[in-house]
Amino acid sequence: MLETVSQGFQSATERLRGVRELHESNIDEALANVRASLLEADVDFTVVKGFLARVKERALGEKVETRVRDASGQMVKITPGQHFVKACENELIELMGPVDTSLARDAGATSIMLAGLQGVGKTTVAAKLARHLQKQGRRPLLVAADVYRPAAVQQLITLGESIDVPVHSGAEGELPPSICQEAHKRARGEGFDAIIYDTAGRLALDENLMTELEEIKASVAPANTLLVCDSLMGRDSVNVAQAFSERIDVDGVVLTKLDGDARGGAALAIKAVTGVPIKFLGTGETVDRLEEFRPEGLASRILGMGDVVGLVKDFEEIVDEKQAEADAERILKGQFTLDDLLTQLRTIQKMGPLREVFAKMPMFGSMADKVEEGDLSKVESMIHSMTRQERGTPDIINKSRARRIAGGCGRKAKDVLDLVERFKQMREMMGSLGKPGGLLSKIPGMGQMMGGGGAGGMDPSALLAGGGMPGMNPMLGGAVQPRSQKANQQRKNKRQQARKSRQKSRSKKKKKK
Repeated sequence: MLETVSQGFQSATERLRGVRELHESNIDEALANVRASLLEADVDFTVVKGFLARVKERALGEKVETRVRDASGQMVKITPGQHFVKACENELIELMGPVDTSLARDAGATSIMLAGLQGVGKTTVAAKLARHLQKQGRRPLLVAADVYRPAAVQQLITLGESIDVPVHSGAEGELPPSICQEAHKRARGEGFDAIIYDTAGRLALDENLMTELEEIKASVAPANTLLVCDSLMGRDSVNVAQAFSERIDVDGVVLTKLDGDARGGAALAIKAVTGVPIKFLGTGETVDRLEEFRPEGLASRILGMGDVVGLVKDFEEIVDEKQAEADAERILKGQFTLDDLLTQLRTIQKMGPLREVFAKMPMFGSMADKVEEGDLSKVESMIHSMTRQERGTPDIINKSRARRIAGGCGRKAKDVLDLVERFKQMREMMGSLGKPGGLLSKIPGMGQMMGGGGAGGMDPSALLAGGGMPGMNPMLGGAVQPRSQKANQQRKNKRQQARKSRQKSRSKKKKKK
């Protein structure tokens, strides 16, 4: 997601790595990478030009604080390159925000009319919104007002049944405005506190579509009108949003298929061009894959810094907090089995596509496109092929057992032995982290995060990302390779040369005295 834009910002950051001060020439060089990636991502040229000018003004105009206090109160050193990244982050947030993702109510009920072209995913978004409201304790009613597209009504009924939400559909030949009016009466009469109107679309903008939407809006007066746009359309989606907002009063945009878009131009430009904010992101096909749009989260992911808040929100939805706390406490004592690993892998799978999970992890966002979705299932199949005893005490797995396990899951014995070895490394690492005086105790607030309310959010990501150690991913085969003997000897030689040089310098000073 958004790889094209991210590459430009990462190239700009690399260009400024090691510079001692920011000035117009090196900022212009860095922004040239950003400009190219934004234009390639199909962002409107006027938006790009204004964004780059604001980043440059902010980077040059603000005083660079070389030392600042972090969240824990410790002083940390800030480089000019980091100051530039912060300027980019602030401008990205302002470009896409601010956003209020709350939905307005009318007489205590939330009513939403969905609009958009055909094929953008309105019907699926209708079910996702119903599920979103359902999680908040609401009782939604779905309205099938698309009477033109074949099987549109049946599609909504099927989606409604999957989440136990009733669907109101009209009689044969009944027009959409009348269907919506009847649904509105039913919602009030049967005590529904949310109603979502799935309207018809067209292959292109036309007068009949706009007139019908105006009639529906006049007949039921929805408290929220959301426009559904396909991010894969790039700049065209921005043009569509502008055309719709000129005819009907649009409160927000739902951007679909962003997880399949490497460019991301629509996400960056819609608010700037139309003034209509993005309220939700559709990032998958299942009804649970709807995110409230957070400009700061997306900006952080674009810059390769992950999205911790979004990651923790995902975990909170699927993890039992008390169980997660108990598991984290036990794991940090070194009491970690392959059954625990299997539980954590299943938790990660529930969060959505593996690449999306990685994209939200700090330090691992740039690795997301290299992650294979099948990696987790490979590990899971090997664990499933083990006996209960082998899962509890993996140390007993020898070559003979590994061959048997491999035969049961279609893998090689070496794959099984490698998994066991990486598991032992992880168990040792997690145990050493949790010991008194271990790494966690030296990081302000980290002990509380791992053992307190944030345990549910920290534990699985630590397992997947190698305990949070940069460059490590032991469970998926990405452990950092140790330095070769030759590399170690070269480092040793350099240290010896530096030591001799210092000794010569000291002896010369003594002779002068």
